[in-house]
Amino acid sequence: MVDLKAWLPINKKELQLRKWDELDVIIISGDAYVDHPSFGHAIIGRLIENQGYKVAILPQPNWRDDLRDFKKLGKPRLFFGITSGAMDSMVNHYTAFKRLRSNDAYTAGDVSGFRPDYAVSVYSRIVKQLYPDSFVILGGVEASLRRFTHYDYWSNSLKPSILEDSNADLLVYGMGEKPLLDILNVFKSKQHPDIDEFYDIPQIAYLSSKYEKEGLHLYSHEKCIESKKAFADNFKIIETESNKLTSTRLLQITANKTLVVNPPSASLSEKEFDAIYELPFTRLPHPTYSKRGEIPAFVMINCSINIHRGCFGGCSFCTISAHQGKFIVNRSENSILKEIETISKMPSFKGYISDLGGPSANMYRMKGINSALCNLCVRPSCIFPEKCKNLNFNHRPLISLYEKAEKLPYIKKITIGSGIRYDMLLDKKKEKEYALHEYINRLIRFHVSGRLKVAPEHTEDHILTTMRKPSFDNFLKFKKVFDNINNSFQLNQQLIPYFISSHPACRLQDMQNLHKKIRQINYKLEQVQDFTPTPLTLSSVIFYTGIHPYTGENVFCETQIDKKKQQNQYFFK
Repeated sequence: MVDLKAWLPINKKELQLRKWDELDVIIISGDAYVDHPSFGHAIIGRLIENQGYKVAILPQPNWRDDLRDFKKLGKPRLFFGITSGAMDSMVNHYTAFKRLRSNDAYTAGDVSGFRPDYAVSVYSRIVKQLYPDSFVILGGVEASLRRFTHYDYWSNSLKPSILEDSNADLLVYGMGEKPLLDILNVFKSKQHPDIDEFYDIPQIAYLSSKYEKEGLHLYSHEKCIESKKAFADNFKIIETESNKLTSTRLLQITANKTLVVNPPSASLSEKEFDAIYELPFTRLPHPTYSKRGEIPAFVMINCSINIHRGCFGGCSFCTISAHQGKFIVNRSENSILKEIETISKMPSFKGYISDLGGPSANMYRMKGINSALCNLCVRPSCIFPEKCKNLNFNHRPLISLYEKAEKLPYIKKITIGSGIRYDMLLDKKKEKEYALHEYINRLIRFHVSGRLKVAPEHTEDHILTTMRKPSFDNFLKFKKVFDNINNSFQLNQQLIPYFISSHPACRLQDMQNLHKKIRQINYKLEQVQDFTPTPLTLSSVIFYTGIHPYTGENVFCETQIDKKKQQNQYFFK
């Protein structure tokens, strides 16, 4: 017998089981409801619940009919929280060639059509239509990366802050636990707070009807439409401020209002991060999906464990550091081992952990040696164009974690499913001090499922520089180490490199060169993708403007779909 009260409620029947007449908070998500710490709506919902509030999830509501889904739970006492889910809805819906996808990994049965384009704005406008005086807060990756004027690839235009388009009251950007708790504290202090009582909270954004002076003014939305250089200059400021430990309030005029983006909150402490994983997740999809088929995203992470947040790689095309930040937030060993124990008790567990990783699997416990220097740093990447001399990239904590985890009696094998930064492992000067070869050896011998994913992304140096990626020579060096270890221990394992076509600076000739170089080392390309410009990344800004924001230089960008396809076809020759 399934206990529906084990999950957060999603319908009226489940409210009645709890004898609730009114909710405090309703979270609307573009994803199916999976009660697991890898899903943002589950974390936020459980965190609100832990504060003593009545919270429900409204997953994938139907926006096409009479809007009954938006009405069935009523109006919450405090606020609606709205997210597109784990992905930007446009990235979720369309390929790099702007073709509609037929699948959705975050939907039961892997079928598309259960969320709208520009989901956050659509959901928010519907809520404001039905409940005009409701308080609406946006969050998640779509809201976070669209908080400023941004390039939207699918309309090929600059769009204003999503706050303007959605009619929402507040936006929480990045990983939202701390600002959310601050918002709840305002509600605890006052039953009906005025909107401006939230305006001093770190890591939130809002639209002000008055001209704001305190902060750093960006070029207006209207100026960005007029001047691509102004838009590029804005990005440099936004990224620089986002990568500081202590940053500045950012302001942007848009449609006679001022967009105000407060500096981020301090990162979660290890204790605070651990506490999230102590929340009472069922770790399962809601039973309502039992007859609709599996949710692929859940199947993929069911037996995987996230050991840290953040990434200091700073890759130009990646949204991770823009959303999670470049400073690493770690879980304790005890918390991670406890989660492994929890997974081991699940009926589906067969003895295999599919990942102990993060955005990059081998950044656990890495940080600046001298924190005072980190306070002064504005670099978007700690490892490009070269590793920061202040970076402690010691791999011993990871080795210790792997050793302790694999000794657990119910574990048959632990594999590392998320990609690694192999360029950190090739430093001869730090090899012994930071246990680099020891890590490589352990990883390849004991923690590869048969295939190890890495991401050289391209072979040509001028493209790799634009990507903020190291030279392809690093991949060749790592491949040699990988092959030697495999041969020494008679392992039949493959190294699977990822590549990107039509990234800014990439011409057809560059793809010919890539194809030739890969053939020379007897590789058949299979893990490939065409570049998709996503909001608030350096690559998307270069793609739209043709200007590198940091150098001011013009950069070639292939913007025609048919010619992008030509570049991509080299992966299949």
